[in-house]
Amino acid sequence: MLRLDGKTISISEGKTTGEAKGESLSDIGEMFNAYADVVIMRHTKTESVDEIMKNLRVPLINAGNGSGEHPTQALTDWFAILKWKPQLKEKVNPEEKIHLGILGTPGSMRAVNSFLRMAVLFKENIKQISIISEMADPLGKELSDIVRKSDIHTLITNDINEVIGDLDIIYMNSIAFLGDSYKSLDSRYKLNENTQLKEDAVVLHPLARLDELDTTLDGTHHNLYFTQAHGAVFIRQALLISILDRFDRLPKTEIPFE
Repeated sequence: MLRLDGKTISISEGKTTGEAKGESLSDIGEMFNAYADVVIMRHTKTESVDEIMKNLRVPLINAGNGSGEHPTQALTDWFAILKWKPQLKEKVNPEEKIHLGILGTPGSMRAVNSFLRMAVLFKENIKQISIISEMADPLGKELSDIVRKSDIHTLITNDINEVIGDLDIIYMNSIAFLGDSYKSLDSRYKLNENTQLKEDAVVLHPLARLDELDTTLDGTHHNLYFTQAHGAVFIRQALLISILDRFDRLPKTEIPFE
């Protein structure tokens, strides 16, 4: 927002709002109507989006709701993928279809959840989705239904060695919300320079990382996660411009928008 010459009212934690005194999120949403043109909210409660939208009338950008979703992260993820392999924007030949691997638990990881939801939009170009997780049901009912309806061939396994050598894209995250606490990835699913990755495979990670993604991969061509992180700035600028309908304020350019 600052790069677009906008202004922000930053609320770093709920204790600085009426929520500390028991005020509901729906009432806070009503107050935001008077103060802002758009609200960007990251909240620990999964149901926070539904609660604040009861009274909120200005646009809301979900920057992460508990273990639910993280939509702008998914936009960032796929922006990086399409920069890496632009042909995926159109229908590709069968031999060019990608094998997508997800390390973690999409049903409990908001970034991975949203990434998978957006992946099905590219179903014609995905050969297979492999989910590597220590949980027997890493998706949950809603995500399972979405993936099943997409008709993308899907494999769920707890053995990374079963698929690692065939994956074109590996998407990983740091932690999952399991039960009533956060849990980091099992040591079996950590990546480093000795992992037997496919020659042209790329790794995505929403960052911040723990030790599941070793820094020895940073200087390799497998590293797409830094590009992913840098692209987030432009994606979120574009989203704000779109939501606030400020296209007429953009500087003149000879480069056409795609």
